[in-house]
Amino acid sequence: MDKSFKYIDVIGFRVFSDDLAVIPVRQEKCRVISTISPNSYGITTKDSEFEKALKNADYLVLDGVYFALASILLHGKNIKMNQGPQVFNHFMHRLQQNSMRAFFLGSTDLTLTKIVNRASTEFPNINIDTYSPPFKKEFSEVDNAGMINRINAFNPDILFVGMTCPKQEKWAYQNRDKINAGLIICIGNVFDWFAGTQKAIHPVWFKLRLAWFIRIFLRPEIFRRNIGNQMKFFWHLILFFLKIKKHD
Repeated sequence: MDKSFKYIDVIGFRVFSDDLAVIPVRQEKCRVISTISPNSYGITTKDSEFEKALKNADYLVLDGVYFALASILLHGKNIKMNQGPQVFNHFMHRLQQNSMRAFFLGSTDLTLTKIVNRASTEFPNINIDTYSPPFKKEFSEVDNAGMINRINAFNPDILFVGMTCPKQEKWAYQNRDKINAGLIICIGNVFDWFAGTQKAIHPVWFKLRLAWFIRIFLRPEIFRRNIGNQMKFFWHLILFFLKIKKHD
């Protein structure tokens, strides 16, 4: 974790609060970009491996903007918004400008094909390879070896991982030292948005910090599934604010 960048420590997590342009694509070792939101915070309270993955990410960026409430209420500091689609678009443009290599790991063969087709038009200078891993709760050693060997044979500058939260973050944390890439970026649902297999949220809603509200109408099942985690975040925030609870 580069201490020269701007970070904000909030309820036990060190969140990147700087411009994405300061993050190098290639460094002396592979680095990980993950995101934090009220939902992911809620998951960490019952998944210690996921908590470890987020706390050890090299760049933990603000995805769900309302996680910034914790920083504002507890420290009087806002956190720079770097949500999943913004992160993806930023680094795809950098790859395009420098004719670099990207690997997409996750989702279905159909979705990956759509990603490649769209990218070939919008980002023709990027050399792309993909791999759809088996759909299972946990990967075997053979599964992991197959994915890692495929990625390393391609030697991408950036590995985009879209296997849903918290699976993708834990996989990146557990395997980053074996990956020949500059960056591993966990972006989940962005695979489907870019591929067009799910309706994308218009950028204006992200700027207004209301993307979560629009997503309720587009994917109500996601909202119902995550409401418990989100409520736990807001409940803990109240306890932190009242100094009843302290982070580790």
